[in-house]
Amino acid sequence: MRDARSMAHRSPLEIPSDLRARLEAARLDLLALFRTLDRMDLSAGEIPQRLLRQLFEKDADYAEALWALDQVEGTVDRRAMLRDTLTALDQLPSACAQFRKQLPDRAHPALEQLERSVRKALHPKEAYNMVPGRDPENV
Repeated sequence: MRDARSMAHRSPLEIPSDLRARLEAARLDLLALFRTLDRMDLSAGEIPQRLLRQLFEKDADYAEALWALDQVEGTVDRRAMLRDTLTALDQLPSACAQFRKQLPDRAHPALEQLERSVRKALHPKEAYNMVPGRDPENV
């Protein structure tokens, strides 16, 4: 068993300087995908619901991490947040690729083009939609 003194001497947690930007980009990318799906002529049966739910969960994780970055040190387990967040960010490209692969072939050409245009039209403040304590108008 470790004694309290050795636990107290943990090295300070260093949050990567690009973490906030990575989280914002991931949320905007997912928002573009979700809005694109809303605009496409796909039935619920053509959209892989389990994989879509996983993407929604990742988005919620990213929103929670953005919230945690704004909290006073010591109020959130930042080590756990950082570990979980970096894992979730690393998983996003393959999760999105797997999701897209399960969409009907006819959706692919329109999806790529529409998703790019939707992403370009998003305002960076939209990365903070649904982040507790953040008013998108004041970000």
